[in-house]
Amino acid sequence: MSSSAIVDTHADAAALELAPLLIREPLAAFLDAHGLAPGDGPLGAEPVGEGHSNVTYLIRRGASELVLRRPPRPPLPPSAHDVLREARLLTAVESQPVRTPRVLAVCEDEGVIGAPFYLMEKVEGDVITTQVPPALDAPEQHRRVADELIDALVEVHAVDWQGCGLEGYGKPTGYLERQLRRFGGLWEHNKTREIATLDRVTDWLTANRPESGPATIVHGDYRLGNVMYEREAPARLNAIFDWELATIGDPLADVGYLTATYAQPGDPDTNFTRFAVTTEGGFPTRAELIARYEERSGRSMSNVAWYATLALWKAAIFLEGSYKRLLAGTTDDPFFKLLDSGVPALAEHAWAVAHGE
Repeated sequence: MSSSAIVDTHADAAALELAPLLIREPLAAFLDAHGLAPGDGPLGAEPVGEGHSNVTYLIRRGASELVLRRPPRPPLPPSAHDVLREARLLTAVESQPVRTPRVLAVCEDEGVIGAPFYLMEKVEGDVITTQVPPALDAPEQHRRVADELIDALVEVHAVDWQGCGLEGYGKPTGYLERQLRRFGGLWEHNKTREIATLDRVTDWLTANRPESGPATIVHGDYRLGNVMYEREAPARLNAIFDWELATIGDPLADVGYLTATYAQPGDPDTNFTRFAVTTEGGFPTRAELIARYEERSGRSMSNVAWYATLALWKAAIFLEGSYKRLLAGTTDDPFFKLLDSGVPALAEHAWAVAHGE
């Protein structure tokens, strides 16, 4: 992330051609007003995670540490990157058996740092992406990592979303139809080129859409890279992050996405959504993940391939928006340069999954 992403004052921000992502002095004043991170020392900030969508920073002052979430720089597609909506869900499920960080403060005023944001507690642990932490790097712990990934998702889908104040957060019926319509429209907004295979996948999803069961909270981006594990064995998932795509809808959409992003031996290595770490010894197969979810949740997995195809199709469309931002010059993230060939490759993979390959 460029050095100009963080500046001290609004005057510093005004002097830049590209708007910064954080402005220290007004942020410090906001923290003071809310009794957070007390002290007179300098405000430290460093990016956390991949940062390809909503942006996450670790904020430090004195002995205090907390986490800030804000949207990326504009231009943004309609309704995307809504951090205030994300904060609402996290606040609502705080009293539920869902593994989420606690929200500490929400700022709707874009005048503070240039965008709305919220602050949450820092959770200690490890996010598993390219390698398993040493304490969990054994076959029996690999199995537990995957089991916890499923069990935490079952907990999300079991929440009484109406009882915890999420009435109106999303429409409980017609979720799959809306997904097809919304992401079809998002493709028209995001696309920088024609991708014929993506169009074929769109037609297949529409023609083969299953009927949804009772609605639940849907995370929308549930994968290994969006959860955290405690640092010591036995493996325990202690936080689920990146709720920006969450809504009320069909829970099997999360299962499809999880399986689409979960690698096993023999998979092609051209897939942008998968973490190769789960090909190591002890990690269960996708079929075993699906069986555990089916047993723990009581939901049938007979149409899971459709949901996996939906997930890959959505990922291709969403990543095309990231590629568009790169072409527009509003991001310098080197990951986005890979999307020139990566988005068409995802479309091809979605077509293969749809047809059982």
